[in-house]
Amino acid sequence: MPNQPRIEERAPVPFVGARSRVTWDSFGLLADRLPEIVGRLSERGVTPSGGPFFRYEVIDPSDLSRELQVVAGVPVGERVRVPGDDLFAGTLPGGRYVTVTHIGHPDELFAVADSLQKWARAKRLDLDLTRTDEGEAWGCRLESYRSDPRMEPDLNRWEAELSLRLRD
Repeated sequence: MPNQPRIEERAPVPFVGARSRVTWDSFGLLADRLPEIVGRLSERGVTPSGGPFFRYEVIDPSDLSRELQVVAGVPVGERVRVPGDDLFAGTLPGGRYVTVTHIGHPDELFAVADSLQKWARAKRLDLDLTRTDEGEAWGCRLESYRSDPRMEPDLNRWEAELSLRLRD
């Protein structure tokens, strides 16, 4: 793993996001919504309180050809109203998370997430997930980006944080 995993307590975090069912091949369509979300927040005078994230709500790691249910979101300092259309205001749940920071290409993150899960299981930590017919339904599985692509165009130098919520 790129660095040592850690366990941390987190407060709930309000966000604005877009939810979609995508495949890995169409994932870019959801990722392309992030600048739109930031722009719409800016129009309302709302400044993001952190970097953008993807919240994997349902994922089947045993069959990567299946659809995933994912939220592309941007944290905000306080809950905001989002008029109409397909954006929504939500809250990332607080609680205990196992977290690791990765510096490298985003394509490496799936393997990093797998290693993080193995580490958590070896430590006998109870991950907040339920197995369903569609795959793993997560209480909160986050991929948060710390690098700004406008400032760091080299994908191999991007910093991302992977976080898996632990069951209460």
